Amino acid sequence: MPKRSIEIDDEVFAFLQSRSVPLVDTPNDVLRRLLLKDADLPTKPAEDRRPGDLMPFIGAGLLKAGDKLIHVQPRRGLTHEATVTADGWLEIEDGRLFSKPSPALKAQTGVDINGYGKYVLKESPEVRLQDLREQLRGGA
Repeated sequence: MPKRSIEIDDEVFAFLQSRSVPLVDTPNDVLRRLLLKDADLPTKPAEDRRPGDLMPFIGAGLLKAGDKLIHVQPRRGLTHEATVTADGWLEIEDGRLFSKPSPALKAQTGVDINGYGKYVLKESPEVRLQDLREQLRGGA
């Protein structure tokens, strides 16, 4: 796809930065996500990115593509959901992709939070991602 250049002011750039994943997203990625999220256009293929941190879980059979992880905030009445991708990334509700659980959960809650400790399997809410990590390390 040919590249084009556009000029944006500081306020627009700050807006794009506020919605980007540091060291992952380009301004084009943010614009594509915000403007074309409902369009039927090709997105960056999984084979163009490195495996996410959950890839070893998939390889060990502890997770599979399409598994849902949730974090419930009962006081706020919120439930955040993330879907495991085939290459071990997490896709959150707004379509953003994260290679690690904690940044994904931070994007959903707005605060630094341990994704391994707080995400649980939607189908088995008693199982934390941390429990699966301990199994992966041979601790359970």
